[in-house]
Amino acid sequence: MRLYQNQLWRQGRNLYRIVRVERLSVEFKQMDSDNSEKSVHRTLTKKEFCRLIKGAEEVLSEGRQKDGSEMK
Repeated sequence: MRLYQNQLWRQGRNLYRIVRVERLSVEFKQMDSDNSEKSVHRTLTKKEFCRLIKGAEEVLSEGRQKDGSEMK
């Protein structure tokens, strides 16, 4: 799985937007899909983050393909 900045994941009612990806850690915002204004900023290791989003689906933004590259 490839993680990149501004990637958005949905698991149930929760949304996870990656803010920063480093070698061993991931900073992200956790939001409730019903109230996206209320968010919590968290930092986990990559391994912990991948376990957190296991079974989640990636929400693709406009202009971005599944592999993270920009559409032409």
